[in-house]
Amino acid sequence: MALPVPLPRLHLGRCPKPSSWYSSKTHPRFSKEVIWLNVASSSSSSPSSSETAESCVKLGLSLFSKGRVNDALMQFENALSLDPNPKEAQAALYNKACCHAYRGERKKAGECLRTALRDYNLKFSTILNDPDLASFRALPEFKELQEEARIGGEDIGYGFRRDLKLISEVQAPFRGVRRFFYVALSAAAGISLFFTVPRLIHAINGGGGASDLWETASNAAINVGGIIVLGGLFFWDNRKEEDQLAQISRDETLSRLPLRLSTNRIVELVQLRDTARPVILAGDKDTVARAMQKAEQFRTELVKRGVLLIPVIWGIYNKDPVERKGFGPPSKAATALPSIGDFEKRAQSITAKSRLKAEMRFKAEIISPDEWERWIRDQQKSEGLNPGDAVYIILRLDGRIRRSGKGMPDWLQIVKELPPLEAFLSKLER
Repeated sequence: MALPVPLPRLHLGRCPKPSSWYSSKTHPRFSKEVIWLNVASSSSSSPSSSETAESCVKLGLSLFSKGRVNDALMQFENALSLDPNPKEAQAALYNKACCHAYRGERKKAGECLRTALRDYNLKFSTILNDPDLASFRALPEFKELQEEARIGGEDIGYGFRRDLKLISEVQAPFRGVRRFFYVALSAAAGISLFFTVPRLIHAINGGGGASDLWETASNAAINVGGIIVLGGLFFWDNRKEEDQLAQISRDETLSRLPLRLSTNRIVELVQLRDTARPVILAGDKDTVARAMQKAEQFRTELVKRGVLLIPVIWGIYNKDPVERKGFGPPSKAATALPSIGDFEKRAQSITAKSRLKAEMRFKAEIISPDEWERWIRDQQKSEGLNPGDAVYIILRLDGRIRRSGKGMPDWLQIVKELPPLEAFLSKLER
């Protein structure tokens, strides 16, 4: 019996953006990064002249790289009509979404991404980590998509919510234990109440063998009060979890925000983990300038503590995104640090972090200001502040928010509060 023909191997990667740009007043320009399919075909594959989902995706990517966005969009739509396998459908939908975003069709782009997340297990981190979708992430459509993915549901799937809950369980490992006791004790109180109510009715009616009225009423009241308190604690814990998931989602968005170091190198905020404590200063030009001048008085001590100032001035930036030059995968500056594995990878990671630490100075410049401003305003809303107020946000070495406040920070207090990078307390913070 002949063996079945193996399916082609599919690899996710990147496709270069076209040389031309779409622009309008109502739809900001979108840079392009798409998922492409690299297929290792077997000798028994179908002839190249036959039209398959795979060939349509590859042709669409080729057309897009030449700036023929409309023709590329047709090919991705054809791919979806040719009974694609899940990987091909995921790639076609993602690339179709990028074409719609390029053409300024933001809602259609969001719907394609929503379908890919729900039906084809697209990782939300793919959208978060795509540096060429920074403009889309600054739009209301992305915020709506992210909020739906955080809550989860039939319309978008539960993949992103599962990822967030895993992080939440690490940060709050005893929440599940508390919930178990809430439910168990509530059930015990309910069972006791079930038997107490008939006795209470009998005591009220009186007669032979009736229990003491006040004692029975007290037992019933204790059971009812216990159910109310435990139920309230259960729902309070659920609300705290939702708030925590929302904060984790914002932290993940924050970690992908890009900035330019003093050496002109562009990195994402996540790449500064373990090496710097970014301090975000957001406000009008005069307020931020005064805070920067005061920080200069403590520059030496702040540098010892890994402080990196990131000024964000409301509404003065060019709204057009930075055009990425060249073709192919993004530059090394935009990639994440190597993961820690064997000795060679560990050495590469240490070298990369040392190089990054040497390139850091006292101040960095933000890239994609729309995305930065949207994140800061969302954070202000979560803390009950008016969006657009002057605020400061101090991050820990592990990338999470240490504290924030209205106005500008007291630099002397920060010097006293933060330990030097070489101190033992800083090692615990990593």
